[in-house]
Amino acid sequence: MLSERRLEVLRAIVQDYVGTEEPVGSKALTERHRLGVSPATVRNDMAVLEDEGFIAQPHTSAGRIPTDKGYRLFVDRLAGVKPLSSPERRAIHNFLDCAVDLDDVVARTVRLLAQLTRQVAIVQYPSLTRSTVRHVELLALSPARLMLVLITDTGRVEQRMIDCPAPFGETSLADLRARLNSRVVGRRFSDVPQLVQDLPESFENEDRGTVATVLTTLLETLVEETEERLMIGGTSNLTRFGHDFPLVIRPVLEALEEQVVLLKLLGEATDSGMTVRIGHENAHEGLTSTSVVTVGYGSGDEAVAKLGVVGPTRMDYPGTMGAVRAVARYVGQILAES
Repeated sequence: MLSERRLEVLRAIVQDYVGTEEPVGSKALTERHRLGVSPATVRNDMAVLEDEGFIAQPHTSAGRIPTDKGYRLFVDRLAGVKPLSSPERRAIHNFLDCAVDLDDVVARTVRLLAQLTRQVAIVQYPSLTRSTVRHVELLALSPARLMLVLITDTGRVEQRMIDCPAPFGETSLADLRARLNSRVVGRRFSDVPQLVQDLPESFENEDRGTVATVLTTLLETLVEETEERLMIGGTSNLTRFGHDFPLVIRPVLEALEEQVVLLKLLGEATDSGMTVRIGHENAHEGLTSTSVVTVGYGSGDEAVAKLGVVGPTRMDYPGTMGAVRAVARYVGQILAES
């Protein structure tokens, strides 16, 4: 276990390196921070931190920089979540409050996160599997063609076209719409299959085929694996950190183009807590020089999706964590009020 003083030295090294982009020496630490000890003692503490793998010496410099292990300890033990200022909170509220629909909420959230953190922002659309049904609409496009519109409690709208096995009259359509909504509105998607399984039997024989087709389409929509949609923004911010990537920036950009990689980065949406993965904790080879900060958001206590940022390991962790958490909270409030 490191002593409190050595933890303070590590904190000072991380803060100075993040702020100056330059390796940090013992003389600079004693000048910038009130450590209460001599430069010689700080040098000794830095030697211990280096032996323990928390800091390292770039081959061209006498100073030291944090390692992934050092950043990990900084985040776990030393970094509080920096609260946003009142103007920042107002700006978030005003910007997101103007959104007109779910797509606009997600687009605005991506832009806002990228601007606040000056990093790459990723926002996952609310997952259908963790939503409840707000309304099911059925519209007749022709006697034998319908459009099903599914609206969730998070404001997500899914549309599907249905070719009926036989013409379906307006009276039957209104009847199906009413019975369907009476059973599924306000219910979790996972409950819907059981709630509607006997619905075709309550219709006349000539309508049962169409009712079954509508229900099949509805259930396919609920479990569709292509539902996991993402929006990404601020990729150009990475160009500001070219020297933070030991080789080239291309592997990072290529990794960010793969949706499967991004979904793994965000993790399970049901986990609403904040997660910080640093450097080699990211399994994808192209992202081992980055850190990923994510948190869940939702319209209630349970998260329905994740959002977060990707940046270099040399990031302002307290500020980034504060921005990500604040934006997630506001997005959750908007979904709850929508």
